[in-house]
Amino acid sequence: MEQTRNDPVSHPAHYCTGKIEVIDFIEDQKLPYHLGNAMKYICRAGKKNPEKTAEDLQKAVWYINRYITLLGKEAAK
Repeated sequence: MEQTRNDPVSHPAHYCTGKIEVIDFIEDQKLPYHLGNAMKYICRAGKKNPEKTAEDLQKAVWYINRYITLLGKEAAK
């Protein structure tokens, strides 16, 4: 089954605004879960809902801060 770049499941429009999809970048860079999610929220900020741009960016910050905390816990072991 051929999928378009605006398929709501596999290619949501708010992730397909550039030359590559966010997931392709995340996988190429082998980003860990937290950083991948942060990247996702940064790249889509305001595209799904312009009124939630700040909320999307706050979510990215939350994932980054959580990853920083995780790194600190791992370093303390």
